[in-house]
Amino acid sequence: MPLSLKGKVAAVTGGASGIGLATAKEMINAGVRVVLIDRDEAGLTAACNKLGENAIPLVIDLLDPQSCARLLSGVLEKAGQLDILFANAGSYIGGDLTDASSEGIDRMLNLNVNVVMKNVHNVLPYMIERGAGDIVVTGSVAGHFAVPWEPVYAASKWAVNCFVQTTRRQVKDHGIRVASVSPGPVASALLADWPEENLKKAKESGSIIEPEVVADAVMYILTRPRNVTIRDMVILPSAFDM
Repeated sequence: MPLSLKGKVAAVTGGASGIGLATAKEMINAGVRVVLIDRDEAGLTAACNKLGENAIPLVIDLLDPQSCARLLSGVLEKAGQLDILFANAGSYIGGDLTDASSEGIDRMLNLNVNVVMKNVHNVLPYMIERGAGDIVVTGSVAGHFAVPWEPVYAASKWAVNCFVQTTRRQVKDHGIRVASVSPGPVASALLADWPEENLKKAKESGSIIEPEVVADAVMYILTRPRNVTIRDMVILPSAFDM
């Protein structure tokens, strides 16, 4: 029987759009109060207005170290507790490595890897003290397969996959579950940086899934009995050749 999430509080990074927004909506439908975290204040306000009173906006620029460090304190100030962290925010660089800028590489690795580590590091002592908690990280199928057209992005997701699995083993005896969801291409703003030819082929072949499909996977992970951890769930479009 699925575990009820009613009365829980979740924090979702990258909550103003895409997978983050779709998951926040599913969580709220399940009785969760959700703190949506994003640097896009206008988008965050619009999203929370649509989702209702159980959607709580928290403006944080995760790439600013001082702002990023406010995640836990901001959530506790606004919602009073934290049961679930969905570390979802990320960015993308595709194409030939020689075409990427040093600044773009730094930004993507900081957001996809360093920020995830810092967010988890921020909330873990609180969850350990409570003896309970769930952490889900957005990975990628690129974290399991060396995708030749996205060497920087794939490397970041391999790092995230390793981080999730090592951290999971460190905290499993504290009542904390750590998992990742690893989608293939998702129809979101992230694909704006895809090589145009690859994006066109994917759309024509139906090799893209909607954010709601990933949200369903996250909800499945969270609603398993407490003695069950879904270590990683790979979600692919059926037509995706990988």
